[in-house]
Amino acid sequence: MRIHIATDHAGLDFSRHLFTHLTAAGHTVIDHGPQTYDALDDYPAFCINAAQGVVDDQSEGIEALGVVFGGSGNGEQMAANKVTGARAALVWNLSTARLAREHNDANVISIGARQHTIEDATSFIDAFIAEPFSAEERHVRRIAQLAEYETTGDIAGKGIER
Repeated sequence: MRIHIATDHAGLDFSRHLFTHLTAAGHTVIDHGPQTYDALDDYPAFCINAAQGVVDDQSEGIEALGVVFGGSGNGEQMAANKVTGARAALVWNLSTARLAREHNDANVISIGARQHTIEDATSFIDAFIAEPFSAEERHVRRIAQLAEYETTGDIAGKGIER
């Protein structure tokens, strides 16, 4: 599987660990940066590029997921979710990592690098990658509604107010 990763200065050390870990597990890792430490760097472009890479790969039939991370993971998730077709979930334990895939078919996860040990964060990522989407009708329906709103600004028959 192709895994797109991105961070900011807060996750740079974890990024290097993750690249090595995922490559050893047989994945192709695309690192969207940063490559060097800069305490004043900005995460949005890095995370948007990673999410866009996932969406582009998936649209071409390439099996791909993304992992973005920073101090809390919040801003990184917000940035990734600005990409049309990205479904980025904030993950803080094994359960949320698995449910992101099983129920939401998330294609990107975000983790707070300063909130977890490297071992815990790595286990969340491994669980996310390993978990398949359930494809249950209720989950498919809900994901379709999100995609509809993302492209049209409405969810037909669901009372979206403006």
